[in-house]
This record gives sequence, structure tokens and C-alpha cells, in this order.
Amino acid sequence: MQISGKQPFSPTKVYVVAENRLLRQTLVRLFRKRSDTSIVGDSCCSDSAIEDIASAKSELLLLDCFDTKHASDDWLADLQESIPEIKIVLFGMDEDRDVFLRAVRRGIAGYVLKSASATDLLEAVRTVAQGEAACPAKFCKVLFETLANGVTEEKDGRGTTQFELTQRQRQLMSLVAMGLSNKEIAANLNLSEFTVKNHIYRVMKQVDAQDRHQAVSLIRNSD
Repeated sequence: MQISGKQPFSPTKVYVVAENRLLRQTLVRLFRKRSDTSIVGDSCCSDSAIEDIASAKSELLLLDCFDTKHASDDWLADLQESIPEIKIVLFGMDEDRDVFLRAVRRGIAGYVLKSASATDLLEAVRTVAQGEAACPAKFCKVLFETLANGVTEEKDGRGTTQFELTQRQRQLMSLVAMGLSNKEIAANLNLSEFTVKNHIYRVMKQVDAQDRHQAVSLIRNSD
């Protein structure tokens, strides 16, 4: 008797976050027709949604709440702190080069335009679920150009020192600069100590600092 070593098929657990309820319901119906995905929940973009996404053991998030004013950065940071392994596909997006690049820097794995079809969205989700990235063909050149320009600036010594921190990260680090402890910062920002600790650790990695005090100094010097 032979025992197959092949693992049983398991559909990707997808959670939908969209401001428009009708749109959410339409997407849920669309994905429930697929055997390779399993809808585990849907909601609008809110702080409570993060807990729901985590409790549903979501593997992939479909998200349309990514704006041009960086208001979504803190929400995304909290989500990625809570579920660091989750894959995120943005949909309903504008053809905006800067927004696209910011999304890439925020760790987004899929970027789907407003003009995309249902088939395009399904294909993007399938691609990201397989561990790859998905973006419009027209933005592939943007990635190449941005990387090339970044390398050139680094070689020429003209690279920018401005750190791309979220509003919450800057607010948190200003409290670190005042000498507050993690517990005191958590109380001030209505966060858990665990979240505060993770935010500080992330900032230290972003600015390549050895400790929180060096991070404060580097951020001050870059502004």
C-alpha cells in the first residue's frame, strides 16, 4: 500500500475590506464561485476590522481603503503588526504612479486599477496567493525606473535621508524623545504595550538604528 505525500488542497482564506457595502457583497459572491478561494469575512475599514481579520485566520486581504493622503498608513501598519504574514491586494485604484510606489513600499503585493475587469481581479488574487506580485503592465516600467534611479542616486551620493514614517510612528517617536516608557506611550496613544514595542522596533529597522535613542537622533537629523 502506497501513501501519497501530496498535501490536500486548501483554498486561500480571503477577507474583503471595502467602504461600499454593495461592492463588498458583490465581491463576496464573485469569490464564492471559486474553488481556490474561501471568503472568511468582509467589513468596512475600521480598527475593529483588524481583530476580525486576525480571528478569521485570513491569508489574503482585498482592500480598497488606500488613499492619497496617507490616512490609511497607520491602519495598515497596525494590520501588518497583528498579521505580518498576510498578503494584501489593493483594488479600485487610480493610475497614480506615486500612490502605486507608496503601496509597494508599504508591502502591498497586488495593485488592481479601477478599470480592471472581474477576471483581472481574480487573476491578481490567484497570483498573489501563489506568493507572487501582481500589478498593471504599465507600472512594471515604473518599478524598473525607480530602482534604477535609486541605485544611481546612491552611487552619486545624492540619496535622500528623509525617512518615510507614518504619522503614528512619528507621533510615537516624539514621545520616545520625551523619555516616556512603552507603558506610558501606550497609555497616551491608547495602544497596547506590545503594539508600541513593535512600532519602535520597526522604526529602528527603517532608520538602521541600534536603539530607540539613536532612532530619535537619526529622525531629527533627517527632518
